[in-house]
Amino acid sequence: MTWNQVLTEPQQALLGRERELLGRLQELVAELGAGEADRAALRHSILQLDQLFSLVVVGEFNAGKSAFVNALLGAKVLEEGVTPTTSCIQVVHYGETAGHQPESASRERIWADSPALRNLQIVDTPGTNAILREHEALTREFVPRSDLVLFVTSADRPFTESERSFLEKIRQWGKKILVVINKVDILETPEDVRKVKDFVRSNVGRLLETEPEVFAVSARAALRRKSEGEAVDGEFARLEEYVHDTLDEGERLRLKLSNPLGVGRDLARRLREEAEQRLELLAGDLETLREIDAQLDLYRQDMEREFRLRLADVDRLLHAFENRGVEFFDDRMRLARVFDLLNKARMKADYQSSVIADTPQQIEQCVEDLIDWMLSSEIRQWEQIRDQLQQRDRQARMAGRSAAFEQDRRRLIESVGRQAQQALEAFDREKESSRMADELQQAVAGTALMEAGAVGLGALVTAMATTTLADVTGLLAAGTVAVLGLFVIPAKRRTAKRQLRERIQTMRRDLMQGLTGHFEREQKGAASRLQQAVAPYSQFVRAEESKLSGTREQLGEWLEQADLLSREIGELR
Repeated sequence: MTWNQVLTEPQQALLGRERELLGRLQELVAELGAGEADRAALRHSILQLDQLFSLVVVGEFNAGKSAFVNALLGAKVLEEGVTPTTSCIQVVHYGETAGHQPESASRERIWADSPALRNLQIVDTPGTNAILREHEALTREFVPRSDLVLFVTSADRPFTESERSFLEKIRQWGKKILVVINKVDILETPEDVRKVKDFVRSNVGRLLETEPEVFAVSARAALRRKSEGEAVDGEFARLEEYVHDTLDEGERLRLKLSNPLGVGRDLARRLREEAEQRLELLAGDLETLREIDAQLDLYRQDMEREFRLRLADVDRLLHAFENRGVEFFDDRMRLARVFDLLNKARMKADYQSSVIADTPQQIEQCVEDLIDWMLSSEIRQWEQIRDQLQQRDRQARMAGRSAAFEQDRRRLIESVGRQAQQALEAFDREKESSRMADELQQAVAGTALMEAGAVGLGALVTAMATTTLADVTGLLAAGTVAVLGLFVIPAKRRTAKRQLRERIQTMRRDLMQGLTGHFEREQKGAASRLQQAVAPYSQFVRAEESKLSGTREQLGEWLEQADLLSREIGELR
């Protein structure tokens, strides 16, 4: 029959709630990706709920831990020596027949016929000194499974620096710790014993932030008296009384239930702190992403505003072209200049020099400037994003953290930064400029002159402009001067000006549509490329921020429930 089979119904209910609460914590621990050591500590502390009350003996080698356990049991069950004799965890159980059985390279099970073992098991651990680091690791791994820790230090070197360091590591689990000063028989006077006890009590109390129970004993002397059939007295007797009488069934139950919660609460607090540290790091990432988003918005707004200004330059060229054309027809198409009208070649040359002039070249230059501006703007935006990510990466490195989460996050930032750098290095300005010019010319040709083929933009504008004169020049040669003066010339002048306005309006519409459509496509493509580059980093940061915020809240709720359950356990009778 195990200890939990004799619990009352309320106690069983309390145990069930604790198992459920610790199970929820295991899920949160898995979600946060806690280290294997933390997961194992929590798992082992849960497993000890099904085991006998466990008294774990820890301390440096040569402090007399094995001798102390033998004195508790009243027989030499464990090997003793001046060198590290305990190289594995030794779990001592009650058994009518003595024996031992290795369970693994790091654990051995021992049976001893001792009344002290009827309601508990005693665990002897390897020394915690730095001489054998693997022994210390075994001890730290097993302490979370304990219900009560007996910390053994030696009277000839009480509470060394390595002991202080070890206690500092295990106090986080909230274990009840009894301090045993062994080998006090080497001290000469009771005053020396008192001084050592005061020294240990003061230092341990300051470290644990609680008043510890301290026992000054001689394990060898106690074992010798028991072996000779004599009763032990003094501090050793008081220690045995504490272990067997003070730790009654109620107190053992409280310790049994409290210890896994102590391990869980420590782990939950550390994980919540880690989540908060990660969220703090992600807050800087989110700020960087907000700055990038703001830059992209400003980039789009600036591009749209600048594009409208550049379109206005083209429009002004077309308005000037239209005004010159109207003036041309008003000046040339008069009776007084009838002989000029009859000279088709002269009329055409005059029209091209005074009306069309260099308008096609100016428009073509405006378009070339527009293409160059669009390319330069996108390159600058890539450079800004690259520089921001590099700056954020430097900030992360200065933080000096090395957790796997932060390393993964940093690698992602570096990856996006490299992508931005590669995009800049692969950017062929001449090739991109040629591509955009060809696409723009095709767009204008497609809307205005399907038969224009692959001619340049300037040639397209020239072709559109000169068609205005097609049915004007050369049409007046067949009439008489009177007829021309009275009827034909005014009508033809009105027709020419109307056709000029219509053709310029068509030219304006086709150019504006072609330029605007091309700009919108290029702008959308540039924004999409920039956003796609940042997207993996953005998705990671926002997903982690959402997950960690939820986990932090859940850990907070878990700690509140653990505190409530701990108070209920403390009130058990």
